[in-house]
Amino acid sequence: MKQIVRDFLAHSPTANAVTTLDLGAGRQVTIWEHRDDRVFYDGPQGHAFSLYLQGGYGTRRLDRGAGSGQPGTVCILPEGHRSNWEITTPVRFIHLYMPDDRLRSSFAAIHDRDARQLDLPEVTFAEMPGLVGPLNALAQAAMTGDRLLADTGLAELIGQLGGCKIVLRGGLPPRLLRLLEDWIEVHLGETIRLEDLARIADLSPFHLNRMFKASKGIAPHAWITLKRIDCAKAMLRDHVPIIETALACGFSSQSHFTRTFRAHTGTTPAIFRLTYNGG
Repeated sequence: MKQIVRDFLAHSPTANAVTTLDLGAGRQVTIWEHRDDRVFYDGPQGHAFSLYLQGGYGTRRLDRGAGSGQPGTVCILPEGHRSNWEITTPVRFIHLYMPDDRLRSSFAAIHDRDARQLDLPEVTFAEMPGLVGPLNALAQAAMTGDRLLADTGLAELIGQLGGCKIVLRGGLPPRLLRLLEDWIEVHLGETIRLEDLARIADLSPFHLNRMFKASKGIAPHAWITLKRIDCAKAMLRDHVPIIETALACGFSSQSHFTRTFRAHTGTTPAIFRLTYNGG
């Protein structure tokens, strides 16, 4: 099983995870304190965004040569990269971990672009003001357990990510994607089958599944689940009872809703409602 960047750090005797906030679906925010070590990231799974909060002057990337960290600098460690680090003085930093499919699907939703257009370069000790604010917000959210702040910071960070112009082959045309998204929105409270979407797109279920995933970064069933979670969040903020929310958003039962909601957000519907509006 492939490791994420967090797993490599967890093996270090001098790296201390001060606090971690689980955002669900493999997304995590961790604040680390680290010193006197060498770390090699060997093709990690998922992406990591890093912001130096304190220190970092004794942190160097040995495979890149010149330069060292300092407070306010950003590193982006894309999935599958390799890097070799030396830490000689105390440093405190935040890491945001994002699975590739979840980052691409969020990019597609926020930017209304094809998921394959996400441009995520490898970055070391960079001045990136657009990412500093969101990462600081995520650090504060991790320290306080403020999930609203975490959601806001995460959305703002993804909103700052750039896209690239590439020749897209396969996938679904924007017009058809909008048609499918509109249909899904209307039928969220019902059972939605792949065959329903394939019929609308006039494709076989196999080809619809493959082309949708290429464009959105995740398969149709996963996209529908995300939309149901978004629907549920809105209803919970409006004080709608949990069972009514579950059924209105297409979940088969309250227990099914609770399991799925927790898996995607890191918390339960009851705690979410309490956190956002006092119950």
